[in-house]
Amino acid sequence: MTDTPPRHRPKMRLPIEWLGILPFVLFALLFLILPTMKIVIGAFQTPEGSFTLQNLIDLNTDSIRRAYWTSIKLSMITALLGCAMGFAMAAAVVFGGLPKRIRSPLLTFSGVASNFAGVPLAFAFIATLGPAGLVTLWLKTEFGINLRAMGFNLLSFWGLVVTYLFFQIPLMILIIIPALDGLKREWREAAAVLGATGAQYWRMVALPILFPSLLGTFALLFANSFGAVATAFALTGPQLNIVPIKLFAQIRGDVLGNPNLGYALAFGMIVITGLANVTYIVLRTRSERWLK
Repeated sequence: MTDTPPRHRPKMRLPIEWLGILPFVLFALLFLILPTMKIVIGAFQTPEGSFTLQNLIDLNTDSIRRAYWTSIKLSMITALLGCAMGFAMAAAVVFGGLPKRIRSPLLTFSGVASNFAGVPLAFAFIATLGPAGLVTLWLKTEFGINLRAMGFNLLSFWGLVVTYLFFQIPLMILIIIPALDGLKREWREAAAVLGATGAQYWRMVALPILFPSLLGTFALLFANSFGAVATAFALTGPQLNIVPIKLFAQIRGDVLGNPNLGYALAFGMIVITGLANVTYIVLRTRSERWLK
């Protein structure tokens, strides 16, 4: 009999391609998953670490309810205006007969502006439309238009709406242009052959197909506005009663702050923005079936 050599089991080796996403996995774990878990757990804990529902019960106070309502109203308005203005600009670029050379700079600017927020954005608007801003003084000296006398105040709710539109409109443009590109020319030609006008084509063909994308993008813009804190705090300070500013006041370590109530506030924001993002993903998936 001959001795058969022992069989060596193949070693389980992780494909080297997976190493490429390792930085992303670590980043998501350290700055997204673990902080979210801490927020969710802290929302159900006392400062001593025991389980409680009191933090969630405390959300049902008049001040916090008004903060949530103001944040929801701010997000709804900026998402609606951002969708309307962004869609109009995107449609003008795709279908309006504008020179093709405009599209690339618009997309480049939109990519930058959609991520331009926080203190730099607040400072830019204060220097431009603030009480002593460049445009404010220019309108007053050259045309006699006093924005403050007309009721416009940048450091207010509607001033924050104008500021948020700076990144809401470009985000809408970035998302909706691929959807508009997906509208097939054959659909418009078929509608024209059947005697449909341009308005009828948009009302009965294009908009029904684009509706899931529009509604999903609205949900995304809502979540984008609802979670913004640095721009609002830098622009208005603690005087505007919205959830991100109230959350910041609770967790920054002041004597009157309650970190666990802050966790409960953040937990409520996670639920609202999570629902908005899930809505966007579901509707975006439905719209892509038609636009492929």
